Amino acid sequence: MKILRPEEGTLLIQFAGEWKIDEKLPSPDEVKGQIESGPRIRKVTFDSRELSAWDSGLLTFVIRIREFCDDKGFEVESAGLPEGARRLLKLASAVPERTGARKEIKREPFLSLVGTQAVEMYRSLIEMVDFIGEASLAFSRLFRGRATFQRSDLVLLLQECGAQALPIASLISLLVGLILAFVGAIQLKMFGAQIYVADVVGIGMVRVMGAIMTGIIMAGRTGAAFAAQLGTMEVNEEIDALKTLGISPMDFLVLPRMLALIVMMPLLCLFADVMGILGGMIVGVGMLDLGLMEYLNQTRAALTLTTVGIGLFHSAVFGVLIALSGCLRGMQCGRSASAVGYATTSAVVTSIVSIIVATAIITFVCQVLGI
Repeated sequence: MKILRPEEGTLLIQFAGEWKIDEKLPSPDEVKGQIESGPRIRKVTFDSRELSAWDSGLLTFVIRIREFCDDKGFEVESAGLPEGARRLLKLASAVPERTGARKEIKREPFLSLVGTQAVEMYRSLIEMVDFIGEASLAFSRLFRGRATFQRSDLVLLLQECGAQALPIASLISLLVGLILAFVGAIQLKMFGAQIYVADVVGIGMVRVMGAIMTGIIMAGRTGAAFAAQLGTMEVNEEIDALKTLGISPMDFLVLPRMLALIVMMPLLCLFADVMGILGGMIVGVGMLDLGLMEYLNQTRAALTLTTVGIGLFHSAVFGVLIALSGCLRGMQCGRSASAVGYATTSAVVTSIVSIIVATAIITFVCQVLGI
């Protein structure tokens, strides 16, 4: 590229060779420097007779020069450009850029951000309370025999929440029992009290750990599945179709899912307790040289019906929370594919947080009551 001044007040830009994006093209700043440093320029022209090839790199260069000249009030004469380039430039300038077409990144003030989050939390709380109220009304209709849902759907959901969850619940509970036994054995061996590993594992698994691990497993497995199922139905407008037909989505969709999870959670918790005790027994018998009957008798002596009842109460509460969280997030899902993924993630997070908070509350109440 050459920059010439053929006459006073005129700047001539000569193009030569190839002007393509994959080539190292001159910067428009060079031309701007020539315009600002020399005598006053009133017109800018182009000469492309020696130009052998060009693409959008040439157009970008010329457009930036034109924008600079328009700001300075200079005239730009494009007659010396290739005919194709002139047509493209004319087409580009025929439709002006729409105001607001470019995305502008605005940093929201801190107080405004806090206020927005507070309003969103308030709205979410109102929606949650409203959903819990509708679920309670659905249960009241169930007890009065007026709930409308498919009994076959309930059977399938019982199978999904129960039998199909046994393998993963068994594996996790067995490993948790092994871990509790290992941790307890390290400390108890210092005092020669290895036999009390049975107490640590038995009480820990039956009272709270079995219910917590089962709840977390079901939150990630079943709660997420509920949210994805209902969210997909919301996207496909199937829930709107049910409302149009006069069928309550709470009765037809939410109620059987809540029933299935509430019924199966205590049963899964009992199975998880047994698997956790089995994991502790593997460590106690295999590594601590305890007798099999000795370990079982110590476990039976450590456990009481109160301990078992507290664990089952935990699991029942967790079943309610997981079902409410999964169905709530599914019913709140937007009308896009990304909204389904967000609803699923939100259901898992809400379920796990609810489980931890509920565990803390129940533990505190049991401590106060002395049980």
